[in-house]
Amino acid sequence: MKIWKAEEEHAFSGWDFSHLAGRQKSDPLPWDYRGEVLDGLKPEHRLLDMGTGGGEFLRTLAHPLENTAVTEGYAPNLALCRERLAPLGVDVREWSGDGPLPFADGLFDRVINRHECFSADEAARALKPGGWFVTQQVGGQNCIDLRKRLGFAPPPSAHDLAHNVEWLGRAGFEILRAQECFNPCRFFDTGALVFHARVIEWEFPGFTVERCFDRLLDVQREIGARGFIETTEHRFLVVARRGNA
Repeated sequence: MKIWKAEEEHAFSGWDFSHLAGRQKSDPLPWDYRGEVLDGLKPEHRLLDMGTGGGEFLRTLAHPLENTAVTEGYAPNLALCRERLAPLGVDVREWSGDGPLPFADGLFDRVINRHECFSADEAARALKPGGWFVTQQVGGQNCIDLRKRLGFAPPPSAHDLAHNVEWLGRAGFEILRAQECFNPCRFFDTGALVFHARVIEWEFPGFTVERCFDRLLDVQREIGARGFIETTEHRFLVVARRGNA
């Protein structure tokens, strides 16, 4: 139990899951999110990265930072953005997913969003006519079997590809690409699962080792017998272009 408690309390910052290297494995997604973001992106384009974490993915794009803005709502990550990105010229704004985006109408050529909530109407408002919205989302059925196993009964969710495509269409977007997948994901030790459940708190609300101890023991027995515990990840991608109206 001490080992599991240590995993529960392990520090986490930005959007860095290197602590799970070699301890958890997911099948590759059937698309390249970074490639979709970079497709047609020009240095002069104004870019918004919604829910940037600590800016880890953003920095891999090598887009001119003076033409870049980010939002972040998680306080520790927001502090990282202000420390790491703002001094380099990135426009850092606090936004927790509720209400209007804190930017003027039609400001951006491209809005990107990986695993952050969004409003289709707000994405359209922030984009210039003809601007692109690229999003990869964690679907509502993500790890649903594992969540149930640990005692978290997820409510019904319409967060899937079909509904998001419909909502974006209503907001005036032309759908350029839409794809969805359900991929296996394996955890090779119980401590890795504890760390994951603690960090992804919106899927495992109120998770603690004490609360889930008996269920974690069952997981430990399965890992001991099989070498892993498997769940299913739900992801979808949408690339959409705002109309010219």
